[in-house]
Order: sequence, then structure tokens, then C-alpha cells
Amino acid sequence: MDEIQLSLNPKGHGAFFIEKDGERLAEMVVSVAGENLTVYHTEVSEKLRGQGVAGKLLKAMTTYVREHGLKVIPLCPYVNAEFRRHPDQFADIWNQDWHNKP
Repeated sequence: MDEIQLSLNPKGHGAFFIEKDGERLAEMVVSVAGENLTVYHTEVSEKLRGQGVAGKLLKAMTTYVREHGLKVIPLCPYVNAEFRRHPDQFADIWNQDWHNKP
């Protein structure tokens, strides 16, 4: 398995991703603003499906968030489902207040 990388532009937009030979095989699209990291989309190529890659992207993202003292706004359906499925595992980093704003 190739290493998960993170690329953020100066505005804080980017992705956790896996590339091989110049081809992006998996990515979790994110942005960082203030104290929050928002996850928009997770996608894994057919070439890597069934290998737990989405979970590895999730782990890389949550490790980064914890190391940087951020909270997660999980707009991505996959990440949102994982946070709801395992709320205790993500309670320290899940920005649930964001969802309750008018």
C-alpha cells in the first residue's frame, strides 16, 4: 500500500490521498479553516476497493486533526456515517455544534 499524503493549498483546501505513478487512486477532500477541518468527499479507485483504504484515509485524517487540535465537520457521507456509527471513538474531534447552528 502506498503512503497516504496530505496536500493543502494556501487557502487550506486539499486532500489526504494515495497516488501511484501519477494517478490518484484514493482521496479524502478536505478544507481547514480556523479550528475546523471539513471533510467533503471520500473516493477510492476500483483498483484499491476492498482493501480498507477509506478507513486508512479516515485514520490519517483523524490523526492529523488530533495532532493539530482541530475539530471535524463531517459533510462527507462516509465520514459522517463512521462518526455516527462510532460516536465514542470520535467524540473528542467531532464538531457537533456546527450541525446545530441556525
